[in-house]
Amino acid sequence: MVWKKLGPGNFSDCPNGSRRWIWDVFGECAQDGWDEASVGLGLISIVCFAASTFPQYIKACRTGNMDQALSLWFLLGWIGGDSCNLIGSFLADQLPLQTYTAVYYVLADLVMLSLYFHYKFKKRPSLLSTPINSALLFILGMACAAPLLRTTGPVAARREVFRGRTLLSVEPGSKPFTQQEIIGFVIGSVSSMLYLLSRLPQIRTNFLRKSTRGVSYSLFALVMLGNTLYGLSVLLKNPEVGESEGSYVVHHLPWLVGSLGVLLLDTVISIQFLIYRDTATSSERQPLLPS
Repeated sequence: MVWKKLGPGNFSDCPNGSRRWIWDVFGECAQDGWDEASVGLGLISIVCFAASTFPQYIKACRTGNMDQALSLWFLLGWIGGDSCNLIGSFLADQLPLQTYTAVYYVLADLVMLSLYFHYKFKKRPSLLSTPINSALLFILGMACAAPLLRTTGPVAARREVFRGRTLLSVEPGSKPFTQQEIIGFVIGSVSSMLYLLSRLPQIRTNFLRKSTRGVSYSLFALVMLGNTLYGLSVLLKNPEVGESEGSYVVHHLPWLVGSLGVLLLDTVISIQFLIYRDTATSSERQPLLPS
């Protein structure tokens, strides 16, 4: 979901009115029930993404083999995609909620990456452990300070005309893409590509191990649910006034392709969970999702 920070007093500019709380929180005009459903699904998808890493944290502490169960390239690709999302939140001048959410995603990825190296160096001590831990702590501190740096920077000029999903939307009579929209489109494309490519090493790791032990299925299940809801939220949203549905879809193509592509690859990983469940010992067998 991409919302743009708008100036106060523009609520009356919403065509056909809007839910006040949606405007106050997101600066988004919900013109009808479809727009309200889009915002609701987008919020639920954020919750799914935010909660997805916790089952893997628990799984890592229980099994202690996270360095074998998860591919390092999977983790690096994931944090790369979330980092692009964080950069985009600054360039697009999104609302604080979107910026804080992007920061949280990066922090959650860093925790998972830290667990990976913790168990890796715990079993096989290395001279690289100190530099890697120092680098992770530095990145962690920078991610925490990002919102503070944003608030102390110059305040962007407030817009007097309502625009809803502004990162990739086009006003009637304007050029197809502004410079800001091109930057957003490129960052969205890179982010989606990183998310897609990150799944391939994990699929390969599961295949070579012939096992998914140490990997939490809830991680992928929540991400699949989040991507499904996100895709629906984009498709349910009404295009801007004067914008065709085809143009609206094209402008959101990177995020749609990324969500649906990752959903497809996560389905492959889900099949691997079903195939390799029988390879676990009877003491390790458990339902894919906790009851």
